[in-house]
Amino acid sequence: MVNHSSPVGFLLLGFSEHPRLEKILFVVVLCSYLLTLLGNTLILLLSTLDPRLHSPMYFFLSNLSFLDLCFTTTCVPQMLVNLWGPTKTISFLGCSVQLFIFMFLGTTECILLTVMAFDRYVAVCQPLHYATIIHPRLCWQLAAVAWAIGLAQSIVQTPPTLRLPFCSHRQIDDFLCEVPSLIRLSCGDTTYNEIQMAVASVFIVVVPLSLILVSYGAITRAVLKINSAKGRRKAFGTCSSHLIVVTLFYSSVIAVYLQPKNPYAQERSKFFGLFYAVGTPTLNPLVYTLRNKEVKRAFWRLLGKDGDSVQT
Repeated sequence: MVNHSSPVGFLLLGFSEHPRLEKILFVVVLCSYLLTLLGNTLILLLSTLDPRLHSPMYFFLSNLSFLDLCFTTTCVPQMLVNLWGPTKTISFLGCSVQLFIFMFLGTTECILLTVMAFDRYVAVCQPLHYATIIHPRLCWQLAAVAWAIGLAQSIVQTPPTLRLPFCSHRQIDDFLCEVPSLIRLSCGDTTYNEIQMAVASVFIVVVPLSLILVSYGAITRAVLKINSAKGRRKAFGTCSSHLIVVTLFYSSVIAVYLQPKNPYAQERSKFFGLFYAVGTPTLNPLVYTLRNKEVKRAFWRLLGKDGDSVQT
């Protein structure tokens, strides 16, 4: 039976068939969320308060941290409620808001990571012209473009997804209200929505990832031309954190949005969806702080110590 009217809500099944696993996931997700709040808030504070971090790289990093804070807050509280107890419902309005914001921020992160790759490309390949090319006005413009593309993508794709004729059981086999999960819930023709999702995946995932790979190809060629081993390590060090974040984020996104249609792939995509919704926002600040001496020194200065004299 198909429900042609606006449904009163949905059931987010998650791993409800494995109650013990859900209790473990509750603890993991809660700890990850707290670390996300702590780590990304710290990066925002350091990037704002420490004058030595007032550079394009940390401007984009603070954008990423703010985005990750919003990204997880959109879905994790609801996820924790569903993992803890038998009630796994979400209202139609709640699902709509979650879908819109999640798609908005997810798309923005794809574009923002591409912008950060461009920043690293200029820093390594055009170091003498870096300050001229990556000036403050351009930073604001690139950040605005990333957020605007994310908003536009969400405005375009959310309404057609929510207008689908959903099956009466209203059971979403996922933790979140995402486009692939809602398409699977539909009992009507989803051809248009699948084509729209495929086109969006190309422009929002494949194209940005290709640009990132091209940037790092040029960076690698430039670094290999450096005669000094110390110089090569320093150049690679300026890019390694971003490259790790890109690998974590895009590998999980591709596993969710560019996967074959079969039960095994669906079960696997739930884990990857959980990872990019909860895991990557937690790991991002850890990657940038643990591998970045400037951030660690700024942290010690924030505590009132001489960051330059602290061994990092």
